[in-house]
Amino acid sequence: MERKPPSETWESFADRKIREAQEEGAFDALPGFGKPIPDLDGPDDVNWWLKKKLREERLILLPPILEARLDAEKTLATVASMTTEEQVRRCLAALNERIQRAHFSAADGPAEGVRPVDVEAVVADWKRGRKKT
Repeated sequence: MERKPPSETWESFADRKIREAQEEGAFDALPGFGKPIPDLDGPDDVNWWLKKKLREERLILLPPILEARLDAEKTLATVASMTTEEQVRRCLAALNERIQRAHFSAADGPAEGVRPVDVEAVVADWKRGRKKT
C-alpha cells in the first residue's frame, strides 16, 4: 500500500488514489453500479444500516421473552409433524428450558410474555391428532 508523500495533502492524496482506481476500472463492477441507492428517500434513521444488515442476514433481535414467545409458537407448530412421543417430549422439554432462561434473562423486555408449555397436555393433543390419521 502506498504511503502519502509528505509534500501532498491528505485530500489531494485521497483524490489521486480514487482517480487512479477509477481509471483502472476498480469501481466498474461494484454491486448496485448504475442503480439508485435503495431506501435513500426513506425516513432518516441512524440505525438504517444495522436494520438492513439484520434483514439481509435474516436475524431477529428481540428481548429474550419475546424471542421465547416466537420460539414457542414455531415449536408448537412443528409438534404435529413429529413421529414419536419421545421426540415430542424432548422438543417440549428443550422449549421449556429456553422459556425458563428467557424469564431469568437480565435483558430488558416485558415481564410476561410466555409460560412454559404443559408437556402432558401437548402430548395428549399430539396423540389425539395421530389417531385421526
